Amino acid sequence: MNSAKSLEAVAAKIQSVFREKGVKLTLGGEPTYVPVKPEGPEWSITALGPTKLRYGYALADALLAEALPQAIVIYSPGKMYPGELNPRWALNLIWNRDGTPLVPEMVALAESKTKVTAKKFEAVQAALLERLGFKRGWLRGMDPLNAKRLIAVLPLDHNGRKFATADWKVGGEIELLRTEGPAGLRLPLNHVPANISRRALTLEVRDGKLSVFLPPLLQGPGLALLGHLASALQSARAGKPQLAGYLPVDEQGVWTRLAIASDPGVLEINLPPCETWQDYAKWLEMLEKAGAKVGLRSFKQHAPDEQAGTGGGNHLLFGGPSLEEHPFFTRPGWVTSILRYWQHHPALSYLFTGIYVGSSSQAPRPDECSTSLYDLEMAYQFLEQLGEGDHRFLISETIRHLHTDNSGNTHRSEISFDKFWNVAFDGGCRGLLEFRAVESLPHATWMSATALLWHALAAHLLQNPFREPLVEHGRRLHDYYFLPSVLWSDFENILAELAKSGFALPRETFRAIFDWRFPKMLAYAKAGSELTVRRAHEGWPLLCEQPLEGGSTSRFVDTSIERLEFVANRAFCKECEIRVQGRVLSMEPLGGGLLGVGLRYRRSALYPSLHPGLPPQMPLWLTITRGGRKSVFKLEEKRRAFQPTKEAAPAPLPNPCRKLSPTLLTCDLRIP
Repeated sequence: MNSAKSLEAVAAKIQSVFREKGVKLTLGGEPTYVPVKPEGPEWSITALGPTKLRYGYALADALLAEALPQAIVIYSPGKMYPGELNPRWALNLIWNRDGTPLVPEMVALAESKTKVTAKKFEAVQAALLERLGFKRGWLRGMDPLNAKRLIAVLPLDHNGRKFATADWKVGGEIELLRTEGPAGLRLPLNHVPANISRRALTLEVRDGKLSVFLPPLLQGPGLALLGHLASALQSARAGKPQLAGYLPVDEQGVWTRLAIASDPGVLEINLPPCETWQDYAKWLEMLEKAGAKVGLRSFKQHAPDEQAGTGGGNHLLFGGPSLEEHPFFTRPGWVTSILRYWQHHPALSYLFTGIYVGSSSQAPRPDECSTSLYDLEMAYQFLEQLGEGDHRFLISETIRHLHTDNSGNTHRSEISFDKFWNVAFDGGCRGLLEFRAVESLPHATWMSATALLWHALAAHLLQNPFREPLVEHGRRLHDYYFLPSVLWSDFENILAELAKSGFALPRETFRAIFDWRFPKMLAYAKAGSELTVRRAHEGWPLLCEQPLEGGSTSRFVDTSIERLEFVANRAFCKECEIRVQGRVLSMEPLGGGLLGVGLRYRRSALYPSLHPGLPPQMPLWLTITRGGRKSVFKLEEKRRAFQPTKEAAPAPLPNPCRKLSPTLLTCDLRIP
């Protein structure tokens, strides 16, 4: 059976298990994308920048053209984060679940081939007043940053029966605040009398195109306003506008929404909840196709021989079709089975994430932080003893405070309960279990295969509750399990266990992901002696807060250290000697007839970083001596692989590569 058929067979088995158990588990995702040539802070550390919104609209237009002709796009202001000057934003693509257009009149509008003139701008205002049944109400907006910009503000609300306007008592003109963003976000509402509605519809012309900022309204009035607006635009022949403003709540439960959001360094796509894995896979294929058309992709190409994820993640989410049908609320033991299983298998934490792992990463495990295994074990046992009933609040409050990073941040956790039933957090009561240690991959098929693995594990653990006590990994977690071959061995155990339960996932697909995630930096093979060198994981330590112009919630870490894995067969270790920088590197048994060792070294000395007095150890020289003959390889700073060289290697040194502790598997070249 080929890989595609294997994936489909597993997906069918998962749905069969869920049906048998009476469970409806939805699968969500947050894949991230960057330009082919990501330049500037907005594509590395900051959420906002000069090109990000343009790319967001381009992707939205491509999705509309490819697959969502009935959707409308609404720009919405997002959250304000500490240290950031402006709110983040999201482009919401919305359509009806039955496939019909949200507002047929708005979808039917044609794109204007000419710029919106002052005459057309006034015609839109007049036509909209007529449709709303108002005789007057428009205020002239004055932009202190651009006095020539056409802006009009209409105080507008809905009283439950009809639309109503109000006199803001500002004399017919209103001056916007001196900040960036749409005019609708820059209204000086503090100047409006307190006993008057401060909601308003705002029109403005940007780059010759009409932009409309919608006031906060309920679903019915919001749709009615869009209908009136479409009719007014059609009458004035002003073309299709850019819609912005406040998104109504889907009170009737009839909408589907996809969001393209600004996030540090990336565009983040918030997928609609998917009832099946097949739906999820189709979304990723659609995004890959649309992204390619506008110059976006789910990976970075640092050099011809070096690719990496976007750096923004590809988080997976489990949830329910509704809060009333949510499968986790009445099954706390299923939740703890998932948590226990993930804690037992570091491969699930480290194999599908980026190169930045550990306690200061964006997705630390609970046992990497200050949380004790004692408290985790006590919490899980308590939940496993609960009787029948809806335990959503108790599940959240029992686990939420334990699944955090070192600072107590509930969002930055490998398995986050931030949006499960967090009553103290806006938007935190959505029943979502978020898996954050999942990075973007260069192919949609790889990302969907990873999601199927997660789905299969959920089904397997529903059938086979996992109650094994938590494992005290200790120092092995950031030593032994940072090495790729060790992770692969752990992962093969997972695949074997799933196959035994009827979820036979294709090994070759995940091996391809493994080879991409941990590329070979050297493959040496002579007369039965074999050595493979791969880049391994490293836990980059967190540095002090650094001021940044424009603001940022990104955290600075010391990326100067890297780790390599050396794995060889017994013939190599019997016949060959390895030296790095002239120092002997010895190997230890890994199991399966293989021997290996990790090696940390200092690749760079960027500012700021730890140990500023230690110089970089580049280039890295590797000498293999076999039968008296030497093979010399060199790793230069700008290369991602060892290259054979005829240059003379450093002279042999008497002191071998050392470990900080005899119990570790990794040597540290920085130790003399």
